[in-house]
Amino acid sequence: MIEIKQLAKKFAVENPKKLSEQERKDPRLKGRFFHSVEDVSFSCKAGEVLALLGPNGAGKTTTLRILSTALCPDDGTVTIGGEDVLQNPLNARRKIGFLSGSTGLYGRLSGRENIRYFGQLHGLDDAIIDARIEELADLLDMQSFLDRRSENFSSGMKQKTAIARAVIHQPAVVILDEPTTGLDIMATQTVLEFIQRLKEQGTPVIFSTHHLDEVNELCDSVTIINQGTTCFNGSLDDFKGLSGEGLHQSFMRAIA
Repeated sequence: MIEIKQLAKKFAVENPKKLSEQERKDPRLKGRFFHSVEDVSFSCKAGEVLALLGPNGAGKTTTLRILSTALCPDDGTVTIGGEDVLQNPLNARRKIGFLSGSTGLYGRLSGRENIRYFGQLHGLDDAIIDARIEELADLLDMQSFLDRRSENFSSGMKQKTAIARAVIHQPAVVILDEPTTGLDIMATQTVLEFIQRLKEQGTPVIFSTHHLDEVNELCDSVTIINQGTTCFNGSLDDFKGLSGEGLHQSFMRAIA
């Protein structure tokens, strides 16, 4: 289980004059600081898939980067299985599988070599890495391109490789930032089926998305962030009940 309580993170604004009109009107702009995340709380249990939703600029990516330990919050706590992630980030990274919005593959390496490298960073034995690569390649339908250089990959190939790289060490929690963005229908379905398998294995999965059909297909719970604050946190049924007119209307009602 991963639990997030009252996260807050602000960033210094070097030149307020360069801000857009929309940014100047954002209530999170206070003096020379922009409070990207002000009060975000939610939790994700074993075998649960949680959708993290919100308008562009709401603070979702900042929240996910804090969970991945890439950013240190100004306030709040993050725990995995009761262990404080922020107090021991090096240990926490062994428990977290994180896919950012950018795949960031090493273009001169093959898909296999990219995945292997991350397995080595996590201290896995070569035999374990080899077995995990084969397992993930089958699950994510990667065998046809696994040994090609990744600089020539399509968007779907890159995303599948990045996902495999993120979970090579069998993390306790998987965090995915818009994992299906830019993918075709077949690649999207493969990714969604992989998330479903993680769920069946009891792995908590947090993923941000703008596709509400994915939420309806996969998710047990929903958290919505708007202007840096949690404005909804509940079950999928509770989310649907906000309007009774479909998920889009429920979302619009939550952020109103």
